[in-house]
This record gives sequence, structure tokens and C-alpha cells, in this order.
Amino acid sequence: MSRADRERQMLDVAEVVFTEQGYHKAAMDEIAERCGISKPMLYEYFGSKEGLMLAVVARNRAELYEVTTAAIKDADGPRDMLWRGMLAYFEFMDSHSRALAMTLQEPVVMSATAEAVEEIRRQQSDLIAPIIAWFAPAAPAIAIDAYTEIIIGACERLALWRTRSPELSAADAATYMTDFTWQGLSPYLVEDGPASR
Repeated sequence: MSRADRERQMLDVAEVVFTEQGYHKAAMDEIAERCGISKPMLYEYFGSKEGLMLAVVARNRAELYEVTTAAIKDADGPRDMLWRGMLAYFEFMDSHSRALAMTLQEPVVMSATAEAVEEIRRQQSDLIAPIIAWFAPAAPAIAIDAYTEIIIGACERLALWRTRSPELSAADAATYMTDFTWQGLSPYLVEDGPASR
């Protein structure tokens, strides 16, 4: 197995074990056993359990950015861009819902993980804010920043709530967030975007 494939396998297994047992109870021995490798190999790749957890979060951050930017690339207007981005976000969260819940809800996992989660929020902020500025050019900079933070917080809460209410589909969640965001920004919109889905 190549180094990249081995690392991918270790991250996949670690994410499962962390979400099943929580960070504190998860054992490097078990992760290594499920991977069919020695525990020293885990330490060779990631340095520590904390390093492994940070690598899981970093990979999720990169994948989330990739899927959301790809989703909005071919949008037909600002509202469609907003909806596509929201849909990609909620679909991604569906595939990582247990990891998301563990990362956001486990009491103070560690300061480094909290910082890594905040990096995900900043990454999404850097993606969202220019889009808002583009389709709401009349909005002052402070409003763009505020709406960006509102969107990030609301998306997180809705994603967490959906882990307990799976009857709400990713498409439904994307529609609610798009409608909510579009209405909130309506005082600043120059013209309407495509009709709501």
C-alpha cells in the first residue's frame, strides 16, 4: 500500500473510532488494530493521538472546501449559487455527521482541535463573504461580515439538528438556509436572483 493510501486508511478508521467512542475514549491501539498496522506506525505518521485527530479535521476541512467550491462553479445566478453551496455543505455534513457532532459537541476536546474547527469556519467565511459582496453590493462591509457569521453559525446548528432529525433532507436544509439568507439580505440586493427551488 502506498504511503498516501495508508494515510487515507488510517484517517478513515480514526474518524470512525473517534465518532464511535469520542476523542478521549478512543485508543490508538484500537485504531491501529482496525487498520491492520502497528501502533508505532500511527505515531510515525501523526506523532500523537492529537495529531491524528487534527489530521482528520484538516482532511475534512480540505474536502468541504473542495465540494463547496465545485458546487458553486456552474451556478446560474446568485441565488442558485447560494443554494448549490448550501446543498453541497449539507450533503458533505451528511457523510460526516457523526464526526461533526463529536467535534462540535464533545466538551473541550482540546484547544488545538477547537482551533482546527475555527479554521474550517474561517475557510468557509473566506468563501462566503465575497459571494455575499458580489450579489449584495449595496451591503456595507460590517453587514457582509455579520451575515457571513450568521450563515456559518446557522448552518452548523442546522447540520447538528439534522443528526437527530434525519427526516429533513440535505436539499430541504439547503432550501431553508437559502430562503433565510436571501430574505435577510433582501434590503441589500440589487436585483432578484433565479426563482427559489
